[in-house]
Amino acid sequence: MERFVQIENVNMVFETRSGRYVALKDVNLNVRRGEFVSLIGHSGCGKSTLLNLVAGLLAPTHGVLLAAGREIAGPGPERAVVFQNHSLLPWLTSFGNVYLAVERVFGMSESRAQLRRRAEEALALVGLSAAAGKFPHEISGGMKQRVGIARALSMQPMVLLLDEPLGALDALTRANLQEELMRIVAASGTTTLMVTHDVDEAVLLSDRVAMMTNGPGATIGDVLDVKLSRPRRRLELANDPAYNRYRTTVLKFLYDRRQAAA
Repeated sequence: MERFVQIENVNMVFETRSGRYVALKDVNLNVRRGEFVSLIGHSGCGKSTLLNLVAGLLAPTHGVLLAAGREIAGPGPERAVVFQNHSLLPWLTSFGNVYLAVERVFGMSESRAQLRRRAEEALALVGLSAAAGKFPHEISGGMKQRVGIARALSMQPMVLLLDEPLGALDALTRANLQEELMRIVAASGTTTLMVTHDVDEAVLLSDRVAMMTNGPGATIGDVLDVKLSRPRRRLELANDPAYNRYRTTVLKFLYDRRQAAA
C-alpha cells in the first residue's frame, strides 16, 4: 500500500508569553491507504497538535504534510475530524446534524433526495437509523459520538481523524463503541488516524501504534506493527499471547518515558 498521509520533518513552535515553546520536533510518519494508525503518548506530548496539523487546523512551523499527494494547506472535506466533544448542534436532530455536513460538501452538485440518501446511509452505517429524528439531548453519550462519526463519514473523507472520540465515555459504553468503530472503519475502508491515551484501545483498533516521546520537542519515538488478524474480538484477544506482547511493548515505552521525566 502506498503512502497516503505523509508527515515529513514537521516542527511546531508556539509563541507564548513565556517565550517560544517547541511542541513537536522532527516528526516523520507515513500512513498507508486504508490503514488505522493510533498516536499514543503522555499528556502534553503533542498528539492532538499533530492531529490538528493533519486536519489543516494548524500550519507547521517547519516541514510538510501531504494527503493523497497534495500538500495540506488548511481544512478540507477530504479530512474529517471527530473530537472528544461530539460538537452536535443541539437544535438539529441526528439526521439534521449529518445532513448539514452532507449539504455543505455535496449541496452544489446533488439533489435534495441524493443528499438525504447520503445522510440516511451514514446513520445506517453507525446503526442509528432509528434515532434519526432524535435531538442530542434525547440520546446517550455513545450515540452522540456515533452521530459525530456518521457526520464525518457522510462527507466521504479520504482520511478520518479521531481525537480521543471515546475518552469521555464510561468503560462499558467505550468498549461497545470500540467494537462499533472497528466495524464502521472496516465497512467504509477509510484511512484513519486516532489520538488515544488508552493502551488497550490502541492495540485493539490499530494496524500500527505510533508512540510519541514526551514534550517539549516531542517526536515519534517508535512505531509498533500490530499483526493481529481481523476481525478482532476483544474477549478472544484477552488471552492472546501476541496481543499481550503488543500491549506490554506500548506500556513499557510509556513507563520508560515517565521514568525519564521523573
